[in-house]
Amino acid sequence: MSTSTSTTSRRPSATLVVRRTAWLANALFWSAFAVLEAVNHGWLAGTLALVFLVLPDLTFLVALDDAPRMAKGQLAPRAVPYYNAMHRALVPLALLVGYAVQPYFAWAPAFAALCGWLAHISYDRAFGYGLRTKEGFQRG
Repeated sequence: MSTSTSTTSRRPSATLVVRRTAWLANALFWSAFAVLEAVNHGWLAGTLALVFLVLPDLTFLVALDDAPRMAKGQLAPRAVPYYNAMHRALVPLALLVGYAVQPYFAWAPAFAALCGWLAHISYDRAFGYGLRTKEGFQRG
């Protein structure tokens, strides 16, 4: 009598593994760049990189009073727009392009902050966290 259980349904697809590995490499790149900026440009650059590494998850505080009424893993619907805005990679990437193109944006602590923000988003994607539905659950 064999009681074999199939683990194939629990294994992530090869595409998912490659995607998450790419996000992790991206996260490590932006983290290293943030550290480099902090070393080269001082405590303010390092502080802003750390603040922006944590800042996107502070959007949970927008609806902290609703948290007890939410299902497990659900974000309060009124916090979702803030959460999603802070977790879209295109936002800091667009600001990074602006930083590179406009000479009056050339302030190293701002660049370090953008590196921290991109590192946060990349770590989230690497570990399976993405944008939320309007009801507050993780997408796909």
